[in-house]
Amino acid sequence: MTYKTIVLHLDSTEHCEARADEACALAKAFDAHLIGLAVLSPLSIPGTAPTEVVVELLSEQWESDRAALESVAAGFVARASAAGVVSAERRFVVGVPEYAVALHARYADLIVVGQAPASEGGIAESLVMNAGRPVLVVPRSYERRVLGERVMVAWNAGREATRALTDAVPILRRAKQVDIVTVNAEPQREGHGELPGADIAHYLARHGVTANVLATSADDVDVGEWLLSRAADLGSDLVVMGAYGHSRLREFVLGGATRTVLASMTVPVLMSH
Repeated sequence: MTYKTIVLHLDSTEHCEARADEACALAKAFDAHLIGLAVLSPLSIPGTAPTEVVVELLSEQWESDRAALESVAAGFVARASAAGVVSAERRFVVGVPEYAVALHARYADLIVVGQAPASEGGIAESLVMNAGRPVLVVPRSYERRVLGERVMVAWNAGREATRALTDAVPILRRAKQVDIVTVNAEPQREGHGELPGADIAHYLARHGVTANVLATSADDVDVGEWLLSRAADLGSDLVVMGAYGHSRLREFVLGGATRTVLASMTVPVLMSH
């Protein structure tokens, strides 16, 4: 497997450029087609008989948002070309962002999105749980460096972690250092096996990836915070982990570690569910 189509979510925030640069670098490295997707939320008029002035103000703001987003989309292809991306296109759609990006991503291998503002949920959470594709989330405050040279994989032998690791294999093959970390892993017939981390290291070796297995113990600790701290200690430029959640009625509720990492990440994180 490799990445041959990458979808980049474009928006008009100040953090979009760093995200776009990361997506361009990946597209160039994998000779992938890069889609810059700008999604404008539909104009929403309150249903409580708003005055003409309110409607006019909302319409003007929507048109302003549209112009700003169209400007970002218009500059995307030139930016990609300047970065050495051979094949790129821009798309501009009106719709609910998390649904629109998920739809376009169904025909891609990887999604690149930004971390949500601290006061908002953002679309990363929804895409991770619902898009059916690996999601690379780029932090809000991020000083770009080469991604994928030193990768930390969070491993618990679960389905989600397996999916994330497998989705990251194209990057892992190119990495200079891959660290597989386990937390409080116990040998079990179903799961970790006799030596936690050893089986997945053998799997990666067959894919041409040499990995270090770091088995650690940590009591009474927030696993998400521990993972981010460990990534900093290792000098990792990318974290790979499964995204966990459970269904509450028709809504996915993220697990604690997933929620913590999405809120507090300092390096890009590739997540799969």
